[in-house]
Amino acid sequence: MKSRSLLLASTALVAVLGLSACGATAEKNGATDTGSDKPATGLRLMVPNTAGGGYDTTARVAAKVMDDAKIASGVQVFNLPGAGGTVGLQRTVNEKGNGKLALQMGLGVVGATYTSKSKATLTQTTPLAKLIEEAGAIVVPKNSPYQSIGDLVAAWKANPKGLAVGGGSSPGGPDHLLPMQLAQAVGIDPKQVNFVSYDGGGELLPALLGSKIAFGASGFGEFLDQVESGQVRVLAVTSEQPIEALKDVPTLKGSGIDLVFTNWRGIVAPPEISAEDKQVWIDALTKMHESKEWKAELVKHGWTDAFVTGDEFGTFLADQDKRVAEILTKLGLAA
Repeated sequence: MKSRSLLLASTALVAVLGLSACGATAEKNGATDTGSDKPATGLRLMVPNTAGGGYDTTARVAAKVMDDAKIASGVQVFNLPGAGGTVGLQRTVNEKGNGKLALQMGLGVVGATYTSKSKATLTQTTPLAKLIEEAGAIVVPKNSPYQSIGDLVAAWKANPKGLAVGGGSSPGGPDHLLPMQLAQAVGIDPKQVNFVSYDGGGELLPALLGSKIAFGASGFGEFLDQVESGQVRVLAVTSEQPIEALKDVPTLKGSGIDLVFTNWRGIVAPPEISAEDKQVWIDALTKMHESKEWKAELVKHGWTDAFVTGDEFGTFLADQDKRVAEILTKLGLAA
């Protein structure tokens, strides 16, 4: 990354933040309604980046939970990557009135709408639910010479431009914000950081495994399978407290670095869906949230429950959008 603007955008955005899901909708013929116990059918959930990333993981987990709990059957999860999630967002906005479709999204899409100069905006969508929050992680490949976060920071400080860090979001998104904030916390000038942007964890992981980057910064849940298989090592997590799923991994704070960072994820629907369709989505998501299957997945993936729906999520989303827009506009990254 080259510019002071991107640096300042990232550091300013942290003040805005406190970084999978699936839904259900009704048949147009009324076969499934808000009062029905029958599973909804014909549902589609779009993931706006590549397979294997955080959005993809949470969407597919949610679809399975919906099916296992008999809330919705045969939910189709599909990927439409591009431009930090805004290609998928544009498709969602174009599907005006389509109550069968939902978009998996989160903080990264909020920032990308401005840095990618997207014509489609999240304020045009129908907010359905905020589902989870997730801590970030600093990750290296198994053969990395850095055995601790202290080792990595020492090498990074000695050669900030020489150690590339990758993230699965575009500038202004959470995976960009995290390493910029980490740099600032350890005394590195963030404008010296060599940040490489990937379109989701599905692209980030191969770059990390192929040693195209020195380390990755993203949601820790994206790396759990690779941690278990020994392909990568997590040097630190960004939560306030240690993560149950990574019991032996220290927090940044526990390692003497004064930084806590959290991402969030939720889902939205196209504009102008019917009130009935919106309510069926919200009812179905609420049932999913209350299910034992979903609670088990929260524990398994180390996700923090952050469930709010409808108007409450809409208020949160509008506030996030407004604040990010104001900050990026002042820094010349948004029109």
